[in-house]
Amino acid sequence: MSLLCYNKGCGQRFDPDNNPEGACTYHPGVPVFHDALKGWSCCKRRTTDFSDFLSIAGCSKGCHNKEKPPEPVKPEVKSSGGKKELEDLKPRFDEYIIQAPKPVEFIQRPSADEPLVELQQKVSPSLTQALENLKVSKTNKIAEKEDDGNEVKIGTACKNGGCSKTFSGPASDEDKCVFHPGVPIFHEGTKYWSCCRRKTSDFNAFLSQQGCTTGAHIWRKADGKKVAPCRFDWHQTASHVTISIYAKHSNPELCSVRANRTKVCIRLVFDGEKEFEQNISLWGVIDVSKSVTNLMAAKSEIVMKKAEPMTWARLDLPPPTPNSTNEVKVKENV
Repeated sequence: MSLLCYNKGCGQRFDPDNNPEGACTYHPGVPVFHDALKGWSCCKRRTTDFSDFLSIAGCSKGCHNKEKPPEPVKPEVKSSGGKKELEDLKPRFDEYIIQAPKPVEFIQRPSADEPLVELQQKVSPSLTQALENLKVSKTNKIAEKEDDGNEVKIGTACKNGGCSKTFSGPASDEDKCVFHPGVPIFHEGTKYWSCCRRKTSDFNAFLSQQGCTTGAHIWRKADGKKVAPCRFDWHQTASHVTISIYAKHSNPELCSVRANRTKVCIRLVFDGEKEFEQNISLWGVIDVSKSVTNLMAAKSEIVMKKAEPMTWARLDLPPPTPNSTNEVKVKENV
């Protein structure tokens, strides 16, 4: 009569009357499953496949074993009044109360018609020194400069952004000017005009972008000041939004940055007679009392404190589309 061998890794049947030493090849250790590897504690071979694990040959020899290993001891189940007390067998866990996040309260956007407040202005020592040097240079040039009145010289370039035409005579005033009324923006490697937002990463492609508006050429302003669209950029942190305007030698007495919680109006006079003006309807809400204007020799920075620590999707708020306006009116009528 053959019996089943219960040695690990053997599983063969044997004749108990013919069971010499060395007839069984088995594993004296225990199975080890760790980090997807499977093997036996008694030998070093490891595999990731379970079928290969079952076929690993034993590493020790001995006699076949007919004794069945004892089954694992089951936990004792107590009974009381015919009912099983299963609560004693359930694992115990520490209970924690998890609070749901508080709902975000809707905050109405402040009106853009709020009064504008002049932001605190800080002038860097480098700008002060640069303006002193310019005053000396300007004084020396005044004596040699001839007054040319309001006459526009031949070859004067049009001051409209994106226009490459030059003044060649009175006939030039009759030509239509195709230009960009906005300002150039360089942000995170992209370059575009704020008026049409055709973004590109190539500087030459940016310079060759045709204007999006037609009008009259401007050779100089009526008051003598030159139109000068400045390159400006912006970046943000969790708490602030900073606008950088690359205008050299700004005049602190003539520069003005006014803002309310959703709008900022910028006017810079730099390099003697050049002007930069820009009004921005902000995407988010700012704290005007904690916002400042930093005037430096090479640029000016407007540092605006966010009313709430959140990420702005963009700097300016896009104007409402006609479709969205009509939808609002229909809902109100309903």
